[in-house]
This record gives sequence, C-alpha cells and structure tokens, in this order.
Amino acid sequence: MSSPAKRRKLNDGNKQPSKGLEYFFSKQKQNGATSNSESKPSAQRQEAIATEEQELTDKELARKLQVEWNRQDTEPGDQGASASVAEDRSVPPRDEFPSAKAQEALSQPKAPESKGNRTLSLQSVAASVDTVSQSIPFDESPLTFDPSKYVYQLKDHWATEDGHASYALLTRCFVLVSGTQSRIKIVDTLVNCLRLLIECDSDSLLPAVWLATNSISPPYISLELGLGGSAIFKALKQVCGLDNRSLKAIYDKHGDAGDVAFEAKKKQSFKLRKPKPLTIQGVYQSLVKIANSQGQGSGEAKQRIVDRLMQDARGGEESRYIVRTLCQHLRIGAVKTTMLIALSRAFQLSRPPGAEFPLRSVKDLAALKKEELAEVWSKAEEIVKACFARRPNYNDLIPVMLEIGVCDELLIRSGLTMHIPLRPMLGGITRDLSEMLTKLQGRDFACEYKYDGQRAQIHCDHKGKVSIFSRHLEVMTDKYPDLVRLVPKIRGEGVGSFIMEGEVVAVDRQTGGLKNFQTLTNRARKDVAIGSITIDVCLFAFDLMYLNGQPLLDRPFRERRELLKSLFIEVPHYFTWVKSLDATSQDSDAVLEFFKSATECKCEGLMVKILDNLPDLPAPNNHEETEPAPQQPGATPKAKGKSKAKAKNSDTTTKPSSRRKALLATYEPDKRLDSWLKVKKDYSSSFDTLDLVPVAGWHGQGRKAKWWSPILLAVRNEETGTLEAVCKCISGFTDAFYKANRKFYDVGSGGQEGDEQGVEDEAEEGEGNDGGGRYKNIRKTKPSFVEYAGHPDVWFEPQEVWEMAFADITLSPTYTAAVGLVSEDRGLSLRFPRFLKKRDDKGIEEASSSEFLAGLWRKQEAQAPTPSLKEVDEEDEEA
Repeated sequence: MSSPAKRRKLNDGNKQPSKGLEYFFSKQKQNGATSNSESKPSAQRQEAIATEEQELTDKELARKLQVEWNRQDTEPGDQGASASVAEDRSVPPRDEFPSAKAQEALSQPKAPESKGNRTLSLQSVAASVDTVSQSIPFDESPLTFDPSKYVYQLKDHWATEDGHASYALLTRCFVLVSGTQSRIKIVDTLVNCLRLLIECDSDSLLPAVWLATNSISPPYISLELGLGGSAIFKALKQVCGLDNRSLKAIYDKHGDAGDVAFEAKKKQSFKLRKPKPLTIQGVYQSLVKIANSQGQGSGEAKQRIVDRLMQDARGGEESRYIVRTLCQHLRIGAVKTTMLIALSRAFQLSRPPGAEFPLRSVKDLAALKKEELAEVWSKAEEIVKACFARRPNYNDLIPVMLEIGVCDELLIRSGLTMHIPLRPMLGGITRDLSEMLTKLQGRDFACEYKYDGQRAQIHCDHKGKVSIFSRHLEVMTDKYPDLVRLVPKIRGEGVGSFIMEGEVVAVDRQTGGLKNFQTLTNRARKDVAIGSITIDVCLFAFDLMYLNGQPLLDRPFRERRELLKSLFIEVPHYFTWVKSLDATSQDSDAVLEFFKSATECKCEGLMVKILDNLPDLPAPNNHEETEPAPQQPGATPKAKGKSKAKAKNSDTTTKPSSRRKALLATYEPDKRLDSWLKVKKDYSSSFDTLDLVPVAGWHGQGRKAKWWSPILLAVRNEETGTLEAVCKCISGFTDAFYKANRKFYDVGSGGQEGDEQGVEDEAEEGEGNDGGGRYKNIRKTKPSFVEYAGHPDVWFEPQEVWEMAFADITLSPTYTAAVGLVSEDRGLSLRFPRFLKKRDDKGIEEASSSEFLAGLWRKQEAQAPTPSLKEVDEEDEEA
C-alpha cells in the first residue's frame, strides 16, 4: 500500500485541487446538482435543504461545516493526512468566506470531542504580527540603548512561545539593517540586537548569529540545505492560496524570492489556524533538520519543514527573511567582519545573567572623544577577529564569550586545533616589480614561485591522520587520497603533529614538469580512488604554522621556513618546497631574472615575503608610498555613510608620514598585508586585471544575434554585499565561448521565447538544481542585490567570476561601482575591458571589491594625473 505522502504526490501529479474551504462551500451550493440520477434529490428536497440552510444561524453553519470537515478527514484514502489537515488546506478566495459573524464563530474554539480533534478557524494575518518586537529601537546608538527597558516585557511576551526569543525580534533587526547603507547604523543595530539576546535569552544568541550571517555551520562542516526553489514556491502556493500564474506575476515584477514571499503573504488575508510563533532557535533547528535530511523520502521531509516555516511566519517581513534564508541570499550586509565587530562591542556592554566578567561603563564611553572610543572598540575587535581567524566556528567562539566576555583569555581558549582549519593569510597586490621593491625597501625578503595550482592547508596528527582544506576552508581530503597516503611519510625525525601550507600542482610524474590549473580542475572532487587517478599532483610546501602541539604563528617567516626545510623529507615529484630566492631591494637584477624564470616555468609570478621582524623604518621620499592602499577583504572600513567620500578624498592630500608602518614577518590569519606581496605576470604588463562578476546581458546584433553580447559586469561591495555594475564587455570572446556562455546562462529553448519560458519554469519549479549542482541561471528581473539603472535584456544569476583586463579606469555617471569612494555622485568604469578567462577557483565572494577598484584608480591618478583619466561618456566606454 502506498503511503499517504506518496498518494499526495500522485494527486499533485494529476493536478487535482486540494480540498480547501472552497471545496466545502461549493459543495453546499452544488448539493443535489450531480449527474447521478440515483443520488439526485427531488425539487422538494432541494427546497427543504435551502430553507434549512437559511434558518441556520452563522454559528450553527460553522459547526455544521466543522462536522463535515471532520468526516472528510476520516474518509477512506485520507488516513494519515488528517494529522496535518490544518497545514495542507489551501485558503479560499476572499469572496467565498462566510460572513463576519460566521468568521467570528469559526474562530471560537470548540471543546474537542476526542484527543487530536482539530477545530476549523480563520485567523486574520494582520492580527498575528508581533507588535512588541516591532517597537524596539535597535537603530539607536549602543551608548543610549538600554536593553533592561525591554527585558521583562519581552520575557512575558515570550512566555507563550516556550520562553525563547521570537524570530520576529531578529526580523526586526534585519529590516532595520537592510533599510540603511550606513555601516555605523548597521553595526549599531546588530550590537543592540545581540545585547538584548545576551541579557534576555542567551541560548538564542548562537542560532541568531548563524542566521544573521546566512549560514548554519562553518565551511569545513558540510551542512548544505540542498533546497531548490521548487520547495519554496510550492510552500508559497499552498500557504498563500496562489496558483502558478499569480506567483509568476509576482516573481516577474520583483525578481527576489523574499520579495515574492512578502507580496504573497500580503495577499493572504486569513489563515486556517493561528500560527505557532517562530522562535530563533526553532528556525535554526529547522534548517539543520533540512540539511541533515538524506536518503529516501528526504525531499518530502524537507518540503514539510519548509511548509511549516511558511505557515508559521507572521506577516510579510518574517516570510521575506525566512525565504531569503532558505535561498541563502539574506543580503542584509551582515558579513563576517561586521558580525565579529558587533559581537565584540555587544560583550563589552552586556553579559548574560550569572556571568561575572567586567563590562565597560556606558557613561564613561559616552564621555570619550570619537578617536578614543574607536581605540577602545578596536582592541576588543582585534581579539575577537583573531580568535575567529584561528578557529572559524561560532559554535566554539560564542559559548566562551558568554562565559568570559572579551579578554586575553579568549585568545588562549581559541588557539589552533588539529583538523580545524585556520583562515589563511593573504598577500597584497603590486602592479609590478618596481612597486614591490619600493614597498620593501630596506628589508630582507624571500621571492617564491607562485605556482598555478590549488592552495592547500595540510593537518597531520601524531597518529598519522591527515586532513586537507582549501583556502575557503572546505574539506579536500577525499579529493587527494594520494597526498593523504604520502603526508605521514614526509615527517622527519622528531616530527609528530603539524599544520603546513602549500600549493597542490598538477605535474608530469616522469619529468616533474608543471601543468596549468585547468588540468588540475579535471581531477574528480570527491570519493577519488587511488587506482583511478589520472592526474598526478605534487605538493609544494611554503609555510609551517603548527608543530608538535605548538603554534608557530608568532615566529618570523625565516624561522618557520627553516623548520619546514629541516624537519621534512623531500620526495621528488611528490613533495618538495617552493623554489625561492632571498634578496633585498638592492638586488633588482637578480629578482627580475628570478621572475622571468618563474613565468617560463608556467608559474603565475612571484610571492614576496618579509623574512624578519624589524622596527619602524623611515618612509622613503616617494609619493606613491603616501597614497592610501586599496582596502582589501576583511579590512575594517575607516569611513562610512555620507562622510565616506570626504574621508577617502582627504586621504590623498594627507601629508606624508615620517614613519612607515612596520611589516611583520609573523603569520597573520585572515589578513591581507604588505608583508606578503603578489607580483603576477599579468600585473607586470601594461594593464591590471580585475575579477568581475557577470550579472546581465543584451541580445547581440548581426552575427552575434543568438548570443549575449555585450555582457554587464560588476564588482563586489564588501560593506553591503551588493554587486555594483562597472562596465560592459564585448572583447576577448570567441565563438566557442559565446556558445558555451549561452548554454550556461539560458535555460530556455533560445531567443526571447526561450528566456521567458525559462523564467516561467523557474516560477513553477523554482531555482531547482539538476541533481544538487547547477541552478537555473536566467532571470527576467534585476536581482535586488545588483546596483545598475540600465535595462538589459536578461539578468543572470550571479555565480561566476571572470578575469578582465582593461586600459584604464575612468569616472562614469552611468555605473555605480565605488560611488562615494572617489566621487560623491559618480562611479568608476573600465575603459576597453577585455575578457581573459573564467576564474573557476574563485567564488563571487572573492571577486574584486569596489574598495580595491578605488585604490587602483588612486594609483592611476598619481601616475598620470590628467590626460588619460578624462571622464568618458557611455559611447566611448562601449566602443
């Protein structure tokens, strides 16, 4: 016998309507109108039924409908489904609702005749919104916001919700954060929300942080929701009573799944039952259940959880952010760095009941000057960031903070741990060798080949267990079983446990010749059997961060490198060290020859690293040294809001400092510093390159009519999480690329009709994947997180990164990239952009930032002040 779930699925496949309230009201109207002559009542009987119904009061009519409802639940073929009857009934059209008196009667609970009997009721959606949470002014300054004013009111309010913080509270924070572009306001709002949770319901703090950062686990723990848009759209159709056409109309208008949920919820005037208020813990646990659902029946189990979340969401805003969370596109700007800053400040001002760690006096902080207050905040921020960089898991960080707050002990308790990856140190970018030599003047440094492979972090404990992580902290152990077998054998005498970093490069095993990164990408990604390996690799080690239980992060690079070379055993063509050259800024000829040899060996260029820690040195008399460096990912913004542009512009006129910041030779996790510099062969040519995200396209003309050309590209705004349009590109593409690109970005049958069909399928089936990997990539409306005022023919689902070359950077009245960073009302654009290649090794979170683009523009201004930087119009850019 098929299960109830399978029967429901069969019914859905036959497109039979669910038995909602309209089924019962229509049955009252059509009673006696069937084609079966045996069951057809006489005219006198019909008149009697009509008279009887007219004589019933509204309350009696409601009770009659309840009895009929219960009888339908117990009919053969419906067993097993009655337990979720209130959830599975669709809402009738508004014109089929009973009168106001009947609605009131229906909403009054009836004493159950037996355990589990459900009462038919109509609940107003508007009446279910959490007005208590909506009144909390999270956007106040943390120095004036007093959580104690709301503690008792919220606890009384939550008493009916299992005593835990409601999801409405977090939604209130999301609404305020997404409603501003001021980084100060965003941080303040998050701080106040976190403080309230710390003091009211500290158990909900951890799940709230996961939800606000749009994740449910760290990257090295594989917990993926695995939801397609189909599950979300099915839930919206069922809960809000919409058909495919109505849902598609909303989707075409708004384009964002969260906005679709908001509008759909507004159209739902009544609910069949009063929703059980969502809690922060409940929502997070539901997501974990979705991620853990595997095997047969997991799709139906996930669908039930999604349905429940949508049914219990109160009001349009809760629905919006539930859906955005399910889609993993929250887009509130609470990126990792922002959240860590907010946590550090919240724990300086609030503590949970029972904790005894000291707090900062709000009165004393309010009396400080702006610079003094920033210094107080920054000390705690650095501690929290350092802890998270060494152990990037909120599950490890927040429980300790709830116990001891933000202090030096937090660093000790968040040290390096075997088989838990630390966030890698990153290198700054230089235009060419001369710029690198200028920056490192007076310092000893090592030049290393920058291999064209995959960066890997290798963990090996004293038992020989090996873990391999990517630069994004994802587990790659299954991808490289040959390295797993090799690594324990390279340990020299006295080496037990260690954490090293290196580059995995595809090689010719016989000759040791290097192969390019594209060759390495052809290797299977998981469940690789050693016997099936066709692409051989070699590990080129370049750093050692942990040895025999002792972290080495504070040791200078020269010492770490010496330990790496002396304690490990080279295995030719399997394991070795990166080729390097020690030099100073006086050895320019030797460095140039070494750079040429690197490029000839199919390497990307050089990595240059400071060898020793030195005291502060006098700054050279060089204009470029006083220019502000482009802000890199993970750096804390120094100017926000309306004052940002003024602050950035004022940087270029600052008097040169007499001292230069010391460049440390220590390993700094999750920081991009000039202690490490990249000199790539592409940077050394006459143009720079940027990693941009394709976001839209236009139909080509003439020979290119069946392809997308030009294509709109964007940079990433680190502060808001948005993508800002920077240029259109028509150069560098081949016919083969055009065909592949059209296939990738077009889910329809081709042309305009294919595009519309693709979006219609998406509205009906959702942004589902074809087996867990590929999402549908065309959308008819602009994504809410893309900033561009033009009107392309199609919008892409942003997910690729393309490396682009260009002649120079210009001010533009059309594009939004870096608006406010170099000009109050103009953005930056690229002149003569040219496609180089797809960056399969990068996700959109690693695309070039608007801050980095602005930094390149400033350098360009310093080198060529006026002639080549004239503002060009749109026609010149498109040329």
